Amino acid sequence: MPDATASDAASVIDWLAQSGSAAVRDGMARFAIPSERAFGIPVAALRIEAKRLGHDHQLAAALWASGWYEARMLACFVDAPAEVTAAQMDRWCSDFDNWAIVDTACFALFDATPHAWSHVDAWATRTAEFEKRAAFALLWSLSTHDKMAADARFIDGLALIEHAADDTRNFVKKAVNMALRAIGKRNAVLNAAAIEVAQRLAADTRPTPHWIGKHALSELTSPAMGLRLAKRARLKR
Repeated sequence: MPDATASDAASVIDWLAQSGSAAVRDGMARFAIPSERAFGIPVAALRIEAKRLGHDHQLAAALWASGWYEARMLACFVDAPAEVTAAQMDRWCSDFDNWAIVDTACFALFDATPHAWSHVDAWATRTAEFEKRAAFALLWSLSTHDKMAADARFIDGLALIEHAADDTRNFVKKAVNMALRAIGKRNAVLNAAAIEVAQRLAADTRPTPHWIGKHALSELTSPAMGLRLAKRARLKR
């Protein structure tokens, strides 16, 4: 009797193959997403299909193993966070080959697992570009989604950000910048801490730290940010 999960995964991949568009696939290059193993399907369509499929940990594993870009995107959407292991996160991280799959895995799946915070620390020391990006995409995501995390976790995250701010690789520096900005948006205490880091980076004579600090300061010190944080503080009273 054939394996049901393998059969389900094959059916999903058949749907992907039939639903793909050459125009969408060819346009992926504009967003720095490799298309050699892609069908060309918009993310919105993948989200709709993921809702139809529902959460299925085994199916997610089979889809990821296929190596197809859209199958891996679906795997991030359909996997069950409570069933994701630390070892699985490390395996998938080692497979990362573009920013879109990194960010989708972090924002749609990994940040809801029990292992999220430990992997921020572990992946921040990775050397491969997309694996290191994963550390800061995950920190960025946790800054946005983990409403219960203590400020101390994010203070530690700021130290990782400052340490990585000299990484000149495009997809690392952008994630570092976004993580810094996201931490500074959480509350007034973290805003002040993030501004201190951003000021030190902006004063750096090296191009990458300077770029990260300058762009973060622009948002974190804006009048709109001050109003946003004041409103958030009032709602918590």
